[in-house]
Order: sequence, then C-alpha cells, then structure tokens
Amino acid sequence: MEYLPMHEFRQCVNRYKGDRYIKSFSCYSQFLALAFAQITFRESLRDIETCLGTFEKKLYHCGMRGKVSRNNLAHANETRNWHIYEDFAHVLINTARELYRHEPFALELEETIYALDATIIDLCLALFPWATFRRKKGAVKLHTLMDLRGNIPTFIQITQGNTHEVNILDDLVFEAGSFYIMDRAYIDFKRLYHLNQQHAFFVIRAKSNLQFQRIYSHPADKSTGLRCDQTIILTGIKQSKDYPDKLRRIKYYDSEHQILLTFLTNNFILSALTVTQLYKCRWQIELFFKWIKQHLRIKAFYGTSVNAVKTQIWIAICVYVLIAIVKKRLRLTISLYTILQILSVTLFEKIPIYQLLTDFEVNTTYSNHRNQLSLFNF
Repeated sequence: MEYLPMHEFRQCVNRYKGDRYIKSFSCYSQFLALAFAQITFRESLRDIETCLGTFEKKLYHCGMRGKVSRNNLAHANETRNWHIYEDFAHVLINTARELYRHEPFALELEETIYALDATIIDLCLALFPWATFRRKKGAVKLHTLMDLRGNIPTFIQITQGNTHEVNILDDLVFEAGSFYIMDRAYIDFKRLYHLNQQHAFFVIRAKSNLQFQRIYSHPADKSTGLRCDQTIILTGIKQSKDYPDKLRRIKYYDSEHQILLTFLTNNFILSALTVTQLYKCRWQIELFFKWIKQHLRIKAFYGTSVNAVKTQIWIAICVYVLIAIVKKRLRLTISLYTILQILSVTLFEKIPIYQLLTDFEVNTTYSNHRNQLSLFNF
C-alpha cells in the first residue's frame, strides 16, 4: 500500500465529501478492508470481519482506523459515494499507463492500440432488482477500453446488463492516430464515421449482410491466409448515408480455427496481413476479463445496492492496476497471478515486498568490531 498515491486519494475523498461527519471508519479504512478482501478472496462481510479481527493489533500500523465490523463495512458500502473509487482508479490507471508506455508490443507499431469490449456479470434479479438484463435474469455489464501496450484498462463503464455495447462509443474520446479494435457488436456506421472524422482508425469484424460495392481490388498473398483486400463503398440506403466515405474490406481464412473472417477498416496504409494480426491482439481483453473474474471478487458481492456493487468493482480494478504498478516499479518478471497468490498468504508478514516477490536475500552478517569497549577480557 506504500505505492498508493495518498495525496490523490485524499483529493478524491474530499471531492465527494466521503469523510464528512465520519469519526472512526474512514474511506481509506474501507478501501483497505475491501482491498484485503479482493487479494485474499474473502466471501462475505462476516469473513472479512473475522480475518481482520485476527490481526487487530496490526491494523493500526497498516493505516486502518476504527473497528472493522460488518455493520461499519455494510454502512460504508451503502453510503460512501462509489465515484471516489472510480476517480482513484483512474489516477492509478494514468500512473500505470505512464509506466507501461514503452512496453514492447506484438506488432512493430508506434501508434496506441486499443481493444474495446464488454463482459457480463450475472446477478440474481430477486436480490438486485435494479440490474435489469433479461425477464428472469439480472446482470451488470462491464464496458472496457484497454491499452494493449501493457494490458491496462483506460476506460471502464459499469451499466445495467440490457445496455447495448454500441452505445459506449458515444462516451469515448477518440485519440487521433490510434487504432480501436472491436467486434461485430460495435457496428454502427454513423458512430464509426464520427470516429473516422476524429482521425482515428478502427478495425472491426463485418456482418454477413453487409451491402457494398467493390471499387478496387488490391493484390493479396493467399498463401498467408488472405483471400481479398478491397476498397469498397457502402450501398445500403441507411449505411451509405451514415458512412459516405470509402472503406477497406479484408477477408482472411484462419486455418487454425477453420473460419473465414471479414474485417472492415478505415486505414489504407497498413498491410492487409498486419490488419488481421491487429484483430488477433484483441484477444488480450478477453484474457483480462477472464483474469479478473477468476482471481478477483467481482462475481459475488458484499452488498445489493448499486453503490455497493460499483464500489466493489472499482476497488477490484484498483487492486489489479496497483499490482501492475508494483510489478513494473520493482521490475519483476513473474506474472500478476503469481504476485496475487504470494500476497494472498503474506499480507501481514514483515518482509520487504521485493524480497518477498524475488529470490533476493538480505545478508545479516555482523562485524566483530564494536564501538563499545568490552568490560571483561578473558
């Protein structure tokens, strides 16, 4: 927790008056308790209270003030504004992006590559009636824009499960010259044309019912899996109005999975094979969703209100990004999963974290020379 920027955390708390009228259990204590729950995978508020109660004498030195009880945690999750932890997560994200800015990428491209996708977190509709998704099923949807250079999420939005993915394009600020890799769920040519006008590039899978007219065919090396590289215009009545400019259509046969893929992009400079490899890198965001669902506590919740659910998810994201920051600053080669597993069983050990996560050993040899004179000579 020494890697947390405490000045920025206090600014986030003061921005939403999180500690106003609070005498004992502060927002920072709440953050520490829920971060402990994420790292050690606690199952309930009773579980958190019992485990932290075991280390009661050490909690003060960890920065936790006030008694950790189910009542305090439940009240904090219900009343403390979840935007505090959202803002703090973005502070950590900006720090992590700066650290991973020069991280090597699978393709030799200088531009920033983003992957956009969403994942569903299932909820019980009887306990979470606000999380509308299906008629008899509740869920929230985690929309994520990830910087593939370091796999750091840069934009996260939590919505009800019935919110369509394409609506998130309205909330994004596109960076000129950057690439945005998306699946078919984000096909909306009006929104894609807005992205094109911001001088950003997109790579997206095309639907089978696309209406278009071929203008020019570029040569394609079919031995690499490419089937065609075309310049097209859309001919559908609505599509042609929404996207009046030219597009590039690339077909690629994936021999490993035996599937024919069709991509659309507004970039005419990169080679067709590089465009297909860019889309393949989109799989990193799927691995991110799988990682946080398996190793963090975001599938079962400690509260049923909107505020409690979003607070827990944002603190989980803070923990993920904080581990990535520690890994980079300590120049560790082990995976985030390994770091999380080691921390889960050594949180209250008085061992330097670098020594804990590496094979580094501290020499404790003492010299025979003493400043204090010996009283007795034998």
